Amino acid sequence: MTTDRATADGTERAEDAVVRPVAGHIGAEIDGVDLAGPLSDRVVALIRDAVLRWKVVFFRGQRLDHAAHLAFARRFGEPVVLPRRGPHSPPGVPEIETTADRLELAGRYGMDRDEWLHRRRPTLLRGWHCDYGARIDPPAATILRAEAVPPYGGDTTWANLAAAYAGLSAPVRAFVDGLRAEHRLGVGYLPRPGDDGYVRHLLDHQVAAVHPLVRVHPETGERVLFVNGYYLEQIVDLSRPESAALLEMLVEQAVRPEYTVRFRWEPGSVAFWDNRATIHLAPSDHTQLDSPRIMHRVMLKGDVPRGVDGRPSEPLIGTEAGRW
Repeated sequence: MTTDRATADGTERAEDAVVRPVAGHIGAEIDGVDLAGPLSDRVVALIRDAVLRWKVVFFRGQRLDHAAHLAFARRFGEPVVLPRRGPHSPPGVPEIETTADRLELAGRYGMDRDEWLHRRRPTLLRGWHCDYGARIDPPAATILRAEAVPPYGGDTTWANLAAAYAGLSAPVRAFVDGLRAEHRLGVGYLPRPGDDGYVRHLLDHQVAAVHPLVRVHPETGERVLFVNGYYLEQIVDLSRPESAALLEMLVEQAVRPEYTVRFRWEPGSVAFWDNRATIHLAPSDHTQLDSPRIMHRVMLKGDVPRGVDGRPSEPLIGTEAGRW
């Protein structure tokens, strides 16, 4: 055991680091840690345990540069090197991707940001996703830090997919345990009339895989309702009407308020989440503000998901496992 537990209030401690849960099923803040400094093995173990238990953990007031961000990430796994990054990403640090929402999406593929979001999120549930969920080996975790944020708006929300699965009735759990689903880049996108640059991008960079609808977490052994609104195309062997109805029910289950946590970003905030057991919703309520929202992301390499029956996911198109 690496931590001292204070069961009265749910906190856990290691040295000066304190984990404080912020919601019943997901989310904890960790205080007393300088992520830019040296971290003992005991504190690293505390953070790892908290991510597995609470699915997403938050740090405030951190002073990380790109090198420190990357060094911290490497204590928990191997960072992903992305072959393509946004135009605001730092040169010479291929493991870090930078997004600058107000600037980056303006004019992308000939659309302003409102139209871009309208076409990518045609339903209320469509924006929920895990990072790179259409890959055969989605990232195990993501570590995101805020450099600049608007004075209000721009929050991110996460949902606990293990809690969502556990909250299903026993007959539904038994039914979905044996199902598999196709995850594909660009699912649900509404094409523009005529020539659409994003459709050409999807055709040139398509990625798809068949994943178990319920995956077994490789570290905790939990069963995870592996659904999202952004990548999931169809449940295999079901008709499209059957698949659409079941997927809507399951994604609605996943994002029920009791399984979620919402985080208010500040400059220097860091969120570290288990990408295997969560989905998250990026904000769309801050674009009217004349303020940048600049975020830096490092992802850690993941494994190929396995279902309750032990069968691994199957690639359909795109990169091989372990290759980005």
